[in-house]
Amino acid sequence: AGGRGTFDPLNQGRGAAPSLAEKADNSAEDLAKEMEKQVHTLIEESAACSEGHEFTKALEKAKDAGKKERALCKHRESNGLGDQINIDLTYAVWFNLANVYQQNGMMEEALNTYTLVVKNKNYPQAGRLRVNMGNIYFYQKKYPQAIKMYRMALDQIPNSGKEVRFKIFRNIGNAFVRLGQFQDAIQNFETIMNASPDFQTGFNLVLCYYALGDAEKMKRGFNKMLAIPIAGVTEDEDEEEEVKAVEEQEAIGQARVDSLREELRKRRKEAEHYIITAARLIAPALDKSDWTFGYEWVCDALKIDHDNLASQMSIDQGLQYLKNKDFEKAIELLKSFEKKDQNMKAMASTNLSFIYFLEGDYNSADEYADLAVRNSRYNAKALVNKGNCLFVAQEYHRAKELYLEAIGVQADCVEAIYNLGLANMRMSSPDEARQAFEKLHTIIPNNPAVIYQIANLYEQQGKNQQAAKWFNVLITRVPTDPGILSRLGQIFSKEQEESQGFHYQLESYRHYPVNLDVISWLGVWFVKHEMYEKSIHYFERASQIQPNEVKWRLMVTSCYRRMNNYSKALQLYEKIHEEYPENIECLRYLVAICKDLGRPYDEHHQKLVKLDRQHTAKSQAQGGGAMTNMVGPGGGGGGG
Repeated sequence: AGGRGTFDPLNQGRGAAPSLAEKADNSAEDLAKEMEKQVHTLIEESAACSEGHEFTKALEKAKDAGKKERALCKHRESNGLGDQINIDLTYAVWFNLANVYQQNGMMEEALNTYTLVVKNKNYPQAGRLRVNMGNIYFYQKKYPQAIKMYRMALDQIPNSGKEVRFKIFRNIGNAFVRLGQFQDAIQNFETIMNASPDFQTGFNLVLCYYALGDAEKMKRGFNKMLAIPIAGVTEDEDEEEEVKAVEEQEAIGQARVDSLREELRKRRKEAEHYIITAARLIAPALDKSDWTFGYEWVCDALKIDHDNLASQMSIDQGLQYLKNKDFEKAIELLKSFEKKDQNMKAMASTNLSFIYFLEGDYNSADEYADLAVRNSRYNAKALVNKGNCLFVAQEYHRAKELYLEAIGVQADCVEAIYNLGLANMRMSSPDEARQAFEKLHTIIPNNPAVIYQIANLYEQQGKNQQAAKWFNVLITRVPTDPGILSRLGQIFSKEQEESQGFHYQLESYRHYPVNLDVISWLGVWFVKHEMYEKSIHYFERASQIQPNEVKWRLMVTSCYRRMNNYSKALQLYEKIHEEYPENIECLRYLVAICKDLGRPYDEHHQKLVKLDRQHTAKSQAQGGGAMTNMVGPGGGGGGG
C-alpha cells in the first residue's frame, strides 16, 4: 500500500504551473498591423466627430490619421513589405481628410486633396469624387467649373447607376439656373423628369419655365408634377380615416410611433410643399390680363388628386382679392368654406375675421374669430384675431390672456408678441410691455416699429439715456424720419447736451422743413446763442407756413430789435400794426421803440391805453359773469 502513488486525478499535487515563455519582440509585419489598426481607429473617430458637428476635432483626427498612414507606408517599404501596402486604406484616409476640410470651410485644401485622389491611377473609381469637387465650386459660386466637374463625374458613372446620374443632372441644372442659362437648365431637368421624375426636379423645371414666362410650359410642367405618385397616399377613404385615427393616437401617446408611417408622412408633406409652392408661383403668371384665370386653372388641376391643396389655393385666391382691395369677392369666396372640413373652415374663418377687422366691423370679426378658435384651438393667428377684438373692446386683460395663449402655441408669433406689448401699455405696465417688445426685437431685429416702442417706453419712464440709445438704433433703420430725429433732439436737450440736440433738430428740419415745433426750437436756439440773423430765417419760414399767425412776425421783428436794427424793426412793427391794430404786444413794442428812437409815440400810446382799458373791462366782465353763475344757484337753494 505504501508503494502505491497518491490518488490525484486532477494533478493538483504537481504544484504551480510553469511560467509562460516570454513573447518574442514583435516582427515588422505585426508592427505594421498594429499601426494599421491605429489608422482605422483615427478615421472612425474623425468620422464620429464630424457626425457630432465637432469639425475642428474631426480635422485634427483626420490629419493624425494621414501622418500615421504615411508612416505605415514608409515602414512597410523599408522592411520589404511593399506588396502589403493597403491602397484602400490610403484612399479612405485622403477621402476623409478632404471631406473634413470641406466641412471646416477650407475649400482650397479640400480641392487639392480631392485632386490628389482623382489623379491617382490606383483609384479608377475615384472619378466620381469630382461630384464633391463640383459641389465646392458651386459653393464658391464658380458655376462653370462646377458644371465641368459634374460632367467629368458623369462620364465615370455607368448607365446602371441611374439614381446617381440623375442627381448629377440635377446639380448641373441648378448650376445653369444660377448662371441664368434657363434653357440649358431645362434640358437637364427634362432629362430627369422623362426618366425618373421627382418633386424637387419638377419644381425646378416649373421655376425655369416661370423665369422664361412661358405659360403653356408652366402648365405642362405643373401637370407633370401632379402625375408623380406620392408614397403612402391611398385612394381608399376607409383606409385614410384609419390612418388619421392611428396618427391621432400617436400624437397623444396612446400608440407607439410607427417610423415607417412617420417617413411616409414626411415625404407626403415634402411633396405637398413643392406642389403648393409651384401652384402659388404660377397662378398669378398664367394670364397677365386676368390673374383669376390662373388661380381657377390651378384649383381645377389640383381637385383631381389633391383636393386639400385645391382648397388652400382657393383661400390664397381670396387673399389675392384682399390684396387688390376687392373685399366683397374675398368675403364671398372665404364664406364658401363654412361647409368644408374643420381645418379649411378654421383657415377661412381666420381670414374672414381679419378682413372684417380691417373694415371696422368688429362684431363680425369677433364672430368669425370665435368660429376659428372653436375649429382650431391651436391656431395662433385665430387667437390673435380674437385678442384684437377684445383689445378694441378695451378688455385688455382678456386680450392679454389670448395673446399669451397664441405665444404658447407659436413661440415666434410676432403679431401676438407685439400686441401683447400694446396691451401691457394700455394696462399701465410699461416694464412688461418693454419686455415683450425686447423679446420681439430678438426675433425681428430690424423692425422699426418694435425699436420705436422700446425707445418710446424708456422715454415715458424718464430713462433718457436708454431712450437715446434705442432712438439711435432706430435712425440707423429709418435715417430720414424727421419725427424720430426731432425726438432724439428733445431728449439730448433734456440731458443738457445742447449741441447734440441742435444737430438732430437740424437734421429733422432738413428732411421735413415744415414742422413748426422743430422750426420754433431752432429759432429759439439761435436767439439764445445771439445768432439773430439765422433765427430770422426760421421765424420767417414759420410765418410762411402760418401766414395768419402774428407771433412769428413779432419774433422776426424782435430779432431785428435785438440786432439794434431799430429802423427795420420799427418798419415791421408798423406794418404788423396796420394789419393787426388790436394787437397789444405789437403796440407796446411800437411805443418802446419810438421812445428809444426819439420819435413821437403819443398816438400809439393812446391806442395802447385804450386797448388796455378795453381788455381790463372785458376781463372784469367775464369774471363777474362767472361769479354770478356760481352764486345764483347757491342763493336760490338758501332761500328755499
